[in-house]
Amino acid sequence: MHMQLSDPVNLHFRLDEKHVVGLKRLKLETIRDILWYFPARYSNIGEIKKIENITEGEQVVLYGKILNPKTKKSFRTRIPMGEATLDDGTGKIKIIWFHQAFMAKKALNGDTVKISGKVSENKNGLYISNPELEQTPFIPIDTHDSLFEGTSGEALTHYPIYPETRSVTSKWLYHAVQKIMKSGVLDTITEYIPETIIKKYNLPTLRTALIWIHAPQKKGDADAARKRFAFEEVFFIQLARQIERKEYESLFSYKLAVPKKDIADFISRFPFTPTAGQNKVIDQILGDLVKDKPMSRLVEGDVGSGKTFIAATVAYAVIKNRPIGQNFGNIQVAYMAPTEILATQLFENFINYFAHTGISIGLITGSGCRKFPSKVASATNSWTTISRTQLLKWVKNGEIPILIGTHALIQKSVDFEDLGLVIIDEQHRFGTNQRMKLAKKEGHSPHFLSMTATPIPRTLTMTIYGDLDLSVLDEMPKGRKQVITEIVTPDKRNNAYEKIKKELAEGRQLYVICPRINEPDPDQEMALNVKSVTAEAKRLKNEIFPEYEIGILHSKMTKQRKEEMMIDFSEKKIDILVATSVIEVGVNVPNATVIIIEGAERFGLAQLHQLRGRVIRSNHQAYCYLLADAKTQKTLDRLKALVTAKNGFELAELDLALRGAGELAGTKQWGLSDLGMEAIKNIKMVEAARTEAIGLVDRDPTLKAEPKLKQALTDQKLEEMHFE
Repeated sequence: MHMQLSDPVNLHFRLDEKHVVGLKRLKLETIRDILWYFPARYSNIGEIKKIENITEGEQVVLYGKILNPKTKKSFRTRIPMGEATLDDGTGKIKIIWFHQAFMAKKALNGDTVKISGKVSENKNGLYISNPELEQTPFIPIDTHDSLFEGTSGEALTHYPIYPETRSVTSKWLYHAVQKIMKSGVLDTITEYIPETIIKKYNLPTLRTALIWIHAPQKKGDADAARKRFAFEEVFFIQLARQIERKEYESLFSYKLAVPKKDIADFISRFPFTPTAGQNKVIDQILGDLVKDKPMSRLVEGDVGSGKTFIAATVAYAVIKNRPIGQNFGNIQVAYMAPTEILATQLFENFINYFAHTGISIGLITGSGCRKFPSKVASATNSWTTISRTQLLKWVKNGEIPILIGTHALIQKSVDFEDLGLVIIDEQHRFGTNQRMKLAKKEGHSPHFLSMTATPIPRTLTMTIYGDLDLSVLDEMPKGRKQVITEIVTPDKRNNAYEKIKKELAEGRQLYVICPRINEPDPDQEMALNVKSVTAEAKRLKNEIFPEYEIGILHSKMTKQRKEEMMIDFSEKKIDILVATSVIEVGVNVPNATVIIIEGAERFGLAQLHQLRGRVIRSNHQAYCYLLADAKTQKTLDRLKALVTAKNGFELAELDLALRGAGELAGTKQWGLSDLGMEAIKNIKMVEAARTEAIGLVDRDPTLKAEPKLKQALTDQKLEEMHFE
């Protein structure tokens, strides 16, 4: 039977149950899935290293003798794991297979093996986690692996190494791909990227790219293929976003008036003078509101740069407009935040901003509903708890012009009378479709404003938010002091504690952040000796700060418990909060002016900058102590950038350059593949993909003239991009 891309894998391969389970784990169910499962990297003889020369972070191929291979179960969780030591005559290195104990049975003590993997480092030194292991009869001097042959029969000099799982090895995947390619299935594949684009950017065709990515005859083949698929991924995301924007702009939207005198009066009530940057962004947004198409804008600004002030000013401009055909009532504003803590803080801030206007503000979260002003006449500037039914009734008839909430805002039961503006806070924490659901649910297009303090590289902004106009807040409010940031090595830890005790004695409060491991693997966490929130809180209470109240906060706590803990901290019932990076975004406790970040070398620079931003919520001097077990100068140099960089966006670019796209905070949070994340390091590629997508959609909004491209875009089933 001739293979088809849509055929299930098991029609063409003899699969036992373990292969079926393994392939499902890798989400490989059809012939197409396997063909589009690209190698993570390529190995060749030139990559062979000596243990004495390797450094942390390298992808290496090592040959040597395997010593003391053994399987065991972790002490706490009883999860199987494998261990061994590799000796190549120049040195020894520990090998650990987390969740893959079977790998330690692949070789006997003293066998000669080839190890391929990434070098990591912990307090015990260098080690390699979850490497590929292959027995070999000799240590090569100048040879290549004859097991790997290209489609033409020649031996490959650059052979592919695929991400593995239990029972499905890189070698098995390689031979599966070769069987598919030799079947003739590539002859049935249709090119879907327009020929003009293929030629303009010198990209290989789809058929050629698939051959080159799986069986390159030279390094340039693999590079060209990866360039094509990277371009394609960014291009498809841009296409989807531009089509979505065209659809959004085609719907009816309110063309609003901007009451400049009223806005000036509103701004004058704030106890500060807006920065030039804030005024510029406000003018850009107000300029969008008066157009006859809906605004789609993203405001990026560092923590503390004044985004909430901008949101309030714009919301005020909108609610000063009357619904069409009425001389009463207000156009409404919906403001969505990613957590109940943040939504509640926004609600309380807006009460302060809008108390003099007499308008009503609502709050809707999973925990309940509130309304300002209170229905109790004596409760000045106070809110009251109301039923969900009553709140929804007042929102629907227009009596509540501003509604703040969490995901609860986009439920079907929430109907607005005249929704004119949607504001999303930290929008990367919402799926793309999810955020637009709120904007589209009214049958027209409200103006859409997104705000983020998450520093991401410019190329990633252009890709993920390709449908949004960008405003950047690059100026901090006057009076804000720079956070004094200090890198603390293990021998200086006690000195840092003494400085912190002086701040606590002055009545200030302290955050202590413990690392969050990206891969939730208890064994790996133990192996890396990472401090846990609960253990560190106990240690600090018993040994360092016994006279102070200490609380904990982490993602496994219930929403209610997290909220209670943050309220206790903000009311100073707790002096020290030990937490994971769950406090990274938006939490506002002005009296907390000191932060300790444990294992700082394990965080991205932009994420460290955001965590540090928790302590610049007041005009008091703030301090950030980076407790780093940095064993290399490279790691120390990276952390030193926190002291010298001007803002979080500069740090995000440094992260991209120094650590690589795959190591940006939350490796999968943006919904891009590893190949797509690598693509964003190339600004010319991103700009080219964006230019082509915009031009194509401007000429042909429904891709009517490009049916193959339209079908391919549909087949891609672009996943929602959101933060997990």
